[in-house]
Amino acid sequence: MDIRGIEKACSDICDDNINMLVPWYIMAAYAYYEQDNPILEDVFFDRMARRLLENWGSIEHFHKDYLNTDMLKAGTYIGEYPSRVKGALDEIRSTYR
Repeated sequence: MDIRGIEKACSDICDDNINMLVPWYIMAAYAYYEQDNPILEDVFFDRMARRLLENWGSIEHFHKDYLNTDMLKAGTYIGEYPSRVKGALDEIRSTYR
């Protein structure tokens, strides 16, 4: 798997639309915590958490309710995952083999 390619895609998408940090953060957490197969380096994930925190008041995404500021401050994810996460993650992995 091409982690650098995934990180570049994530950066490009989130730089164009800050709201996309939400699904990328959740997908990365699922890959790490549930599948034990990360798609992003820890440092990159931590930067995403900080960026989400910095922009929390202006972020709008229908999955934002899955996150909270305590999780982001800790750089972790504790909770349920949206049902579409696994399919989206499979798509990312197949694109960046």
